[in-house]
Amino acid sequence: MAEKQHITIKGVKDGLIFLLDDTCDFSALLDELQFKLEKSHQQLLTGPIVHVQVKLGTRQVNEEDKERIRTAIRNQGNLLVQSIESEARPEPKVEDGNNLKVLTGIIRSGQTLEHDGNLLLMGDLNPGGSLLCTGDIYVLGALRGLAHAGYKGKEDSIIAASLLRPTQLRISEVISRPPDEWMTGDATMEFAYLSEGVMKIDKMTQLQRLRKLPVVFRA
Repeated sequence: MAEKQHITIKGVKDGLIFLLDDTCDFSALLDELQFKLEKSHQQLLTGPIVHVQVKLGTRQVNEEDKERIRTAIRNQGNLLVQSIESEARPEPKVEDGNNLKVLTGIIRSGQTLEHDGNLLLMGDLNPGGSLLCTGDIYVLGALRGLAHAGYKGKEDSIIAASLLRPTQLRISEVISRPPDEWMTGDATMEFAYLSEGVMKIDKMTQLQRLRKLPVVFRA
């Protein structure tokens, strides 16, 4: 049997640590463990008791499989299994759509930027340019192109800009009114939102009416 690299044995102050690969087949792991103990570490099998800690990585095993590991090790002379431990599997990251992307620059005609989450553009969106986000869109500059927020169905998304002069706005599946209707003449920052399926515009100072809780971004 050719030696494989699924098991690493390290000497520590209190004995030995067996590091077992958590990706290979378990039966193959046991075969290699038996092989290493019988052929590669005969020098360990005499003398005083040596305590062994077994580290399984993220592999989760039942008590029966743990006993198979213990049996393979304790059958070899003076080795005594002290512990068999598995690491907790990392929890999968749940994407809540609030992750923030910050971009500085100008989105020019023919350019499209797509992002999963909220987008803050510190610059202008020129006519012919497009922004597509699953969350909110904030433009600290002139929004003169196409902006589509909540494009995966998030109807409570908003589109805000220092100067709101879009060729078209979309929130979820709702498309904005004709562009000339956005010419409010107001120099304050404004935002578009949906109310009962209809897109509306208001000053950013009124956003707190729409959202009772503060908007929190996590980069």
